[in-house]
Amino acid sequence: MYKEQLHTILQGAFEFGASDIHLTVGVPPIIRINGELKPYGKSPILPEHSEEMARAIIPHHLWPTFKEKGELDFSYGIPKVSRFRINAYHQRSCVSMAIRVIPTHIPTIQDLFLPPQIQNLITHPQGLILVTGPTGSGKSTTLAAMINEMNRYMRKHIITLEDPIEYLHRHSQCIIDQREVGFDTRSFANGLRACLRQDPDVILVGEMRDLETISTAISAAETGHLVFGTLHTTDAASTIDRIIDVFPAGQQTQIRIQLASVLKAVISQRLFPTVDFTGRRAAVELLICNAAVKNLIRNEKTHQIQSVIQTSREAGMQTMQMAIEDLLRERVISNEAASPYLKGEF
Repeated sequence: MYKEQLHTILQGAFEFGASDIHLTVGVPPIIRINGELKPYGKSPILPEHSEEMARAIIPHHLWPTFKEKGELDFSYGIPKVSRFRINAYHQRSCVSMAIRVIPTHIPTIQDLFLPPQIQNLITHPQGLILVTGPTGSGKSTTLAAMINEMNRYMRKHIITLEDPIEYLHRHSQCIIDQREVGFDTRSFANGLRACLRQDPDVILVGEMRDLETISTAISAAETGHLVFGTLHTTDAASTIDRIIDVFPAGQQTQIRIQLASVLKAVISQRLFPTVDFTGRRAAVELLICNAAVKNLIRNEKTHQIQSVIQTSREAGMQTMQMAIEDLLRERVISNEAASPYLKGEF
């Protein structure tokens, strides 16, 4: 009964084009469409209903872990509908769920209107490419589009480490092995260490959370692999600082040298509703790591990176503000949506 009730909500949200569903006690199901939260139905969710819906879809062997830790990430699929990324958690002694709808179609780089330079980045034989932004800014979709592009035109062995797996890639020109943290490997760090022995050409790290994962990712990029990773940072300079600050002070000089040698690009993005409210468009800051940028990283002058991006448009770089201004000029997004970010408040 509760599984069918939840399936009805998930299928309805998918058909409405929602990106997220929130199930929490005391209010009806809430869905997010083009960034706006809207109720789905009128009946508020009761405590016993939310817990039973969670119990119906959480894998049986993970229920004790959920009750012990208070939260759990997992993926869930409804045949012929879609897949969903779910975070179940406790709040005020009740169970809530935040559910991300994973589109069944993997978009192309062109579908997402990403900068054309991104097409060139994926041709690098080795190095580190970072995709950053807050939660819900489309990082996973951008990475899926880049992997999909490689799958169409290159012959590579690609290993992804995800928590949980979102987009499902089919083998085409590439062999793509997708490993889910918590099911196929214990942690990002463990999976990353192991995949270096699995003959990959490309490694995708779903989230670079800790020193061991970041250190191993940099080492992998140094030893002939193309590594993609994500961080929850807002721009290129803060991304570089975040990576360096993870390391003890005594190692930071060496890490600056290593990072300068392997970093190829930082792609930072935010999603904005379109003016007609029929979808969302990403504003993308793009840092391409040229000789000037490498020099700034090595010499602890990351605060000057923004200036390099501003003056390197001919090389394909752009700041977030430049990207937003372009979308405004093209009348893709509204002044109202863009104004907080043009005041330097992002």
